[in-house]
Parts: sequence; structure tokens; C-alpha cells
Amino acid sequence: MKKRTLRINISLFLLLFGLIASIDVHAYDGIELVGDVLVCALPVTAAGLTIGFRDGRGALELAESAALAMGVTYALKLGIDKTRPDGENQSFPSGHAAIAFTSAEFMFKRYGWEYGLPAYAVATFVAYSRVESGQHYAIDVMAGAAIGIVSSYLFTRPYKGWDIHPDVGYSYLGIRLNHSW
Repeated sequence: MKKRTLRINISLFLLLFGLIASIDVHAYDGIELVGDVLVCALPVTAAGLTIGFRDGRGALELAESAALAMGVTYALKLGIDKTRPDGENQSFPSGHAAIAFTSAEFMFKRYGWEYGLPAYAVATFVAYSRVESGQHYAIDVMAGAAIGIVSSYLFTRPYKGWDIHPDVGYSYLGIRLNHSW
């Protein structure tokens, strides 16, 4: 029981530290501020789960997913350079949505719907906050969400249980069934 309490305390510490360290100092409306806090809470929570479960492989999968999502996002931002609703540059795609949905899909696929469903609800709010605050258009957050979901889908495997994946090769198409213990 003590080990479980220690894991929970470490996860909560990481979550709170991430929230405090990430808050920018400029004028916010309430929804934008909550969205900015939650976009940090999601990957911190996902990382906290890997610590709590002592899941080194999961931590690596989260890091790979986040690196791919942010790499694709920033390459597109620089390549497209779409103007934001507020007149600033680099609107497409939304980095907030990309990292939020990367974290949500990771928690869903790695640890199940018990973690993934609330994470998806939070990620959806983060995406909404970006549109509501005038930082992005709806298409920007939809593209960011798609990038995040696909990146975690590609790198993440279930922590324990069965996993079904498409298996595509040069001359075949099928499904692969895996089991993790």
C-alpha cells in the first residue's frame, strides 16, 4: 500500500509542478487560461502514469509520440505559415491540440478507456479553448488533433492485454493480434 501511495504522490507532484511552471504571464480570458493549464496537465499526467505503473516502455512510447507530433506540427507551421485569427503567424496546425490529443490517445491506447475517456474530454476542451480565444481556426485544431492521435496510435501499445493492428506489406494486407503481459 505504501508503494501505491508514493506513486500517486509522485504523479501529483509532477502534475502540479508542470502546471505551475507552464503558466505564461500575460492577459488571459478564463477559457484560454484553463486551456493553457490543461494542455500542460495532459502530458504531465501521461508521464505520471508511466511513473506510477513503473512503465519505462510506456515512457519511451509517450516520448516518441510527442516528438513525432510536435515535429510534424512545427514543420507544417513553418511550411504553411497561415495567419491566425488574431493576426499573428503560424496558425496551422495547433500545437496545443497536437500535444493534448497525443497525450489523450496515449493514455487511451496504453492504459484503457478509464484513463483515455477523461483525457479525451480534456483534450477536446483544450482544442475548443484555442478557437474560442481567437488563437486558431477550427481547421487548425482539427489538424493538430489528427496529428496527435495518429502519432500516439503509431507508437503506443497496450500496457497489458490484447492489441489488434492492421498489417500491411508490399504484397499482402491483414491484421496482427498481439498480447502483452
